[in-house]
Amino acid sequence: VRLVESGGGLVQPGGSLRLSCATSGFTFSRYVMNWHRQAPGKERELVGTITSYGGSTYDADSVKGRFTISRDNAKNTVYLQMNSLKPEDTAVYYCNAQLGGNDYWGQGTQVTVSS
Repeated sequence: VRLVESGGGLVQPGGSLRLSCATSGFTFSRYVMNWHRQAPGKERELVGTITSYGGSTYDADSVKGRFTISRDNAKNTVYLQMNSLKPEDTAVYYCNAQLGGNDYWGQGTQVTVSS
């Protein structure tokens, strides 16, 4: 099982980034996919979730209206489109796959929002 995040980097406030999480080794289309983030000195928080059929929810109030989760089951990949980025969005972003007792994680990608 592999989950590999990419697309992070340094961006100015107000900018955009699109994170990708490419997966392999499990039946991606059946899994709920989550994006989490962990900022320095803070606990990890759930950013949002997309179900196997594409319904999405956003748990972090601070990202609602700015972030969009999507998935491409043909490519076994989940995405996080982040717009209007703020310095407080600086964190390591992780993707996570869940189905029943299975819980898989990627290694994370750093997003830094700074001028």
